[in-house]
Amino acid sequence: MLKGIVKPLLIACTFSVASAQAFDVKHTSVAPIIDGQQDAVWQQAKWHDMPYLMDGTLPEKADFNGRYRLLWDENYLYLQAEITDDMLIDTHADPLDRYWDDDALEIFVDGDASGGIHQFNHTALAYHIGLDNQAADIGDDEKAHLYNDHISSIWKRQLGTPNTVLWEVAIKRYPNDYTDADPKAAILLKAGDVMGFMLAYCDNDGSDVREHFMGDHDFEAQNGSKNLGFITADVFGKITLRK
Repeated sequence: MLKGIVKPLLIACTFSVASAQAFDVKHTSVAPIIDGQQDAVWQQAKWHDMPYLMDGTLPEKADFNGRYRLLWDENYLYLQAEITDDMLIDTHADPLDRYWDDDALEIFVDGDASGGIHQFNHTALAYHIGLDNQAADIGDDEKAHLYNDHISSIWKRQLGTPNTVLWEVAIKRYPNDYTDADPKAAILLKAGDVMGFMLAYCDNDGSDVREHFMGDHDFEAQNGSKNLGFITADVFGKITLRK
C-alpha cells in the first residue's frame, strides 16, 4: 500500500509480469490448526520464497527473509508463512491508521483470477494483517476497513530462532459483487478453481515509514512502480486448486 490515496487513472494499465508465481495448491482432508505452530499436515505443501523487492530498499536476509506454503479445503485457503524479521514494529495503535507502515503480512486474493482494478472495490482484496492479527483494506467508499471476519490469523515466535515467526492464516473467498454496504457470503472452494494470489511483507525497522516491501514474484509496470498489488489484480500470480 502506498502512502496516501493513489487514483487508478494515474497508473498505466499495461503490465509485464516477469516471473509471476503460477502453481498448484494441494487439497487437505485435515484442516490445519491456525495456531502458529507446525502441524504434520503442512508437510504435503511446497514452500515458495519471497525474495523480490516491491518498494523501498532490499534488506539483508538477517533483516528480512520469508517463505510460505498453501493448502485448501472447501471452506478456506490456508497459508503458513515463515518470516524472519529482526525487529517487529507496530507503532500505530489504530489498526486503520497507516497499517502499511507497520510490520504486516499482506495477502492479495482474486477469487476468480479475473484481474483488473480493485483499489476501491472488492473484485480482489489486499488484506494487510498487522501484528495484532487484524486485517485492513480499502473499502468501496475509499476508506480503510477491517475485514477480520474474512480471515483467521495467528503468529508465534519460534523457539531457538527468536527472529523467526510462523504466521498462519485461514482465508475465505468472496464473490466479485461483495460490497461493504451489502456483504455477500463466502464462496466454497473446489478442485480446478483458479485464483489470483500474491504474498508480500511490509517491513519497518523503526523509522516513520516501512523500509522494505518484499513479495513472492517479480513484475514491472510502464511507470516503473512495483507497488501495485493494492490497485490492480493484474500483477497477482495464479494458483490452481487440486485434489
